[in-house]
Amino acid sequence: MLKFNSRILNFRYSVNRQLKHIEIKYFSSYIIDGVSSTHSAFDSNRLLNELSKSGRVDEAHQLFNKMLIRDEFTWNTMIAAYSNSGRFSDARQLFEDTPTKSPITWSSLLSGYCRNECEIEAFELFWHMQLEGQMPSQFTLGSVLRLCSTLGLLQRGEQIHGYTIKTRFDLNDFVLTCLVDMYAKCKCISEAEYLFRMSPRSKNHVMWTAMVTGYSQNGESLKAIKCFREMRIEGVESNHFTFPGILTACAAVNAGLFGAQVHGCMIRIGYGANVFVQSALVDMYAKCGDLNSAKRALENMESDDVVSLNSMIVGCVRQGYLKDALILFKEMHARDMKTDHFTYPSILNSFAVLKEIEQAKSVHGLIIKTGFEAYVLVGNSLIDMYAKQGNLVSAYQTFNLILDKDVISWTSLVSGYAHNGYYEKAFELFHEMRVAGVYPDQFVIASVLSACAELTVLEFGQQIHSNCTKSGLRPSLSVDNSLVTMYAKCGCIEEANKVFDSMRVRNVISWTALIVGYAQNGRGKDSLKFYDQMIATGTNPDFITFIGLLFACSHAGLLENGRTYFESMDKVYGIKPGPEHYACMIDLLGRSGKLKEAKRLVNQMTVEPDATVWKALLAACRVHGNVELGEKAADNLLKLEPFNSVAYVLLSNLYSAAGRWDDAAKIRRLMKSMGISKEPGYSWIEMNSQAHRFMSEDRSHPRTTEIYSKLDEIMMLIKEAGYVPDMNFALHDMDEEGKELGLTYHSEKLAIAFGLLTVPPGAPVRIYKNLRVCGDCHTAMKYISSVVIRHIILRDPNCFHHFKDGKCSCGDYW
Repeated sequence: MLKFNSRILNFRYSVNRQLKHIEIKYFSSYIIDGVSSTHSAFDSNRLLNELSKSGRVDEAHQLFNKMLIRDEFTWNTMIAAYSNSGRFSDARQLFEDTPTKSPITWSSLLSGYCRNECEIEAFELFWHMQLEGQMPSQFTLGSVLRLCSTLGLLQRGEQIHGYTIKTRFDLNDFVLTCLVDMYAKCKCISEAEYLFRMSPRSKNHVMWTAMVTGYSQNGESLKAIKCFREMRIEGVESNHFTFPGILTACAAVNAGLFGAQVHGCMIRIGYGANVFVQSALVDMYAKCGDLNSAKRALENMESDDVVSLNSMIVGCVRQGYLKDALILFKEMHARDMKTDHFTYPSILNSFAVLKEIEQAKSVHGLIIKTGFEAYVLVGNSLIDMYAKQGNLVSAYQTFNLILDKDVISWTSLVSGYAHNGYYEKAFELFHEMRVAGVYPDQFVIASVLSACAELTVLEFGQQIHSNCTKSGLRPSLSVDNSLVTMYAKCGCIEEANKVFDSMRVRNVISWTALIVGYAQNGRGKDSLKFYDQMIATGTNPDFITFIGLLFACSHAGLLENGRTYFESMDKVYGIKPGPEHYACMIDLLGRSGKLKEAKRLVNQMTVEPDATVWKALLAACRVHGNVELGEKAADNLLKLEPFNSVAYVLLSNLYSAAGRWDDAAKIRRLMKSMGISKEPGYSWIEMNSQAHRFMSEDRSHPRTTEIYSKLDEIMMLIKEAGYVPDMNFALHDMDEEGKELGLTYHSEKLAIAFGLLTVPPGAPVRIYKNLRVCGDCHTAMKYISSVVIRHIILRDPNCFHHFKDGKCSCGDYW
């Protein structure tokens, strides 16, 4: 019924407009044709006013030229017609020719300048008007204040405010409303609120609407809702300008129930059919997650509205209904609706998640055809979509096509490279971004810090941290979490703890980063301590937290704790263990010599064992020399990854350690016949931003003679201290002397010799290794740290080893 009545009203309004237009057209042609002298000046002025308001300025000009009698109203109307249509030279000429200039004459020209956002001309005319002794009216002040509101001219607005106080116009309701609106739109909501509250008289609906909208636009959504309630209590009726503001506030704080009450109020008052109100209603329901109500509101709209459909698409994307968002987009396209630059970003985000590559390319083609590729918002979304799909070539090409790149453009590309594992390229782009003068935001900093963590580029990460501190960048949870991770993965767990302690807000990611960090740095018991603290704060662990906990237990040999945490996952927190958790438990059981229990756990798994599980079991068999179980684990691993060298290498090492040299040789021959090569083991050490890399028995370094001499000296010292080479890690069939020499010149030992030659006394020696450190080198490092009295930090793919005073942080559970 409401829809039917609104259509009748719209029809009547349309008919009246057409009749009025016919009347004006007939009357104007009658007068302009030369018979205006037979009519009164009143009739001529009335027609001149109608022509001006309807935008028919040239016809108004013809009438003006033929009018025999021109009074003040005639001149002011014509000046306003020219001014409001942007024909300022004609308006100015007419203004100069006007016989008598009243405040209305000045305002007629001034309002046109304000309407067309001509800041300089408007204010020059405003101040000149006063010099001529003309007092601006409330409407003149309203025009100037609206210009300040539109352009965000706070300082100008404050000057006008000062003028209104001197002239007592600040007591005028119209001017006061304009002042409230100006301060609100210039982001000075406190000043707007003060003027609103201090209003001496009862407030009209326009002032209430300005305050509600001001609160909403300035992020004070709860105050907007409270203000709207007060407005209703005061008995002031809302209108189609009030409702969009309050509905936007409801959407911002997810106040769907209150928004539904506002919807009911709209229907009772009769504004349910207004397109702007309906659009805000769809947006509110969509952002509050009530997609069914949003859909009903959309279907009740009398005309297609792109803004409303955009809101619906965004709502579907946010709620995870990505395919529904695509269906809506296709309907828009099928109905030839004019999509805009707000439509495409949400659709592109859907493609990024759904990995709909071909459809994404089709939409990209549509974007190019419609000319929206030049819009930064759309271009940024394209970069983000391609990056999330792993198509970095297309992401980079799109980035280069954007002429006015903003911080989001750079962030999308840098983050894309970092998240896809191209860390060096991410650093390169970050440097180009800084050279281009674009200041990084929290998102790109978090991505670059993550890249620093993965590459263990400590020095660069410290520089970024320092720049963040100096720049006074607003605190960001994502940046703080990335800093904790970066310092932890670079072996600086104390620095990670300092960042964690300085954080005002923490979430489960913050706690997990610290728990995992302590575990990776060989301090498993501290990981468990921080887990207890996390639970005490009311923060529940997630899937990743338990991986960190079980990793900590595994590397600290805490078998019973590991069993307890593993059981609590499902029983206490409802988290189903994944292959990663089972792999940690099997590793823990394997390190503890519980191979039978590890085998039993594999057989009891509620998910299909993946490669990480079989690798953990095979590695445990390698440590404890269980050839039979190791062969079974290797067989399953090879079925999953037949071309991965890990299974072959571990099995070959298992045979070698058991003295089964023929079987080990067969495995190596099989690898060769299949074209599978083992990743060569190497170690490196950074010095003056340069990486010095070493391989076993390597003699390519420019300082080889010094390095080997230093290493021979170190080996002699640690043998005197009690070090005995562990021949179990000499995996080649040769005599004892050859095995010992092979162990002596492992890559980690060469790197430590170079470090002791170059790293300043007292500073820790940091070594990185691409493969797991061998047991003999691990033992040797403990002795070296004792005899040379140095802190040696060695990071392998598993964890950090902090060697100090003859001990390792891993407690030999490496």
